Amino acid sequence: MSQEDTTLGGYFSVHDRPPAWEGSDGHPYTVSLEAEKTADLSAPWEGYLVFPRWAQNGVGVVGHVETPTIARDRTEDAVLATLRDLDLHEVKELLERAIRVSEESRIG
Repeated sequence: MSQEDTTLGGYFSVHDRPPAWEGSDGHPYTVSLEAEKTADLSAPWEGYLVFPRWAQNGVGVVGHVETPTIARDRTEDAVLATLRDLDLHEVKELLERAIRVSEESRIG
């Protein structure tokens, strides 16, 4: 990886596609940045990551995991900028946490 693609936004810019990882559950994942309006007037936008889980053969998406809210701000652009600035190592850690939370919710 070059210096330019060490962040989530940098990776999208350099490679024109989302990064992909194999999760600790053995499934392949990609990532998308999501922003939503909220009722909070001081920070009416929030952002989080969704990790689509791909079939082992790569034919299609078979599920997903997502993070809790990562950023809150006054504008959608500000929230998305915060998500784009995430280091790819941090994004992988967020994926692993989301997998653990998903597995725990199925068990418990």
